[in-house]
Amino acid sequence: QVQLVESGGGLVQPGESLRLSCAASGSMYRIRAMGWYRQAPGKQREMVASITSGIIEYADSVKGRFTISRDNAKNTVYLQMSSLKPEDTAVYYCHASGYGTYWGQGTQVTVSS
Repeated sequence: QVQLVESGGGLVQPGESLRLSCAASGSMYRIRAMGWYRQAPGKQREMVASITSGIIEYADSVKGRFTISRDNAKNTVYLQMSSLKPEDTAVYYCHASGYGTYWGQGTQVTVSS
């Protein structure tokens, strides 16, 4: 069993930066890929970034602004978000997949002046 816990969300002004963290615990040998999704009010959940065996991909809307990284020793994945825009406002969810699919409970990111 795998558990994912997100942290680092909050309220920031446009143009500022924020770093999200996702700490994983449990049967990590089951994990193949990890990533970040987000869901804004009234919209479907969308993939933001993922990392799989060193292969990284981003949504077009965040390329050049967001960076995903992973610290295997700490079983933690990060999402560094820069140049934040109001449209980045959403609940951000950590995701992991392998033999099963796992989700964190989400952390709120609000970008507003």
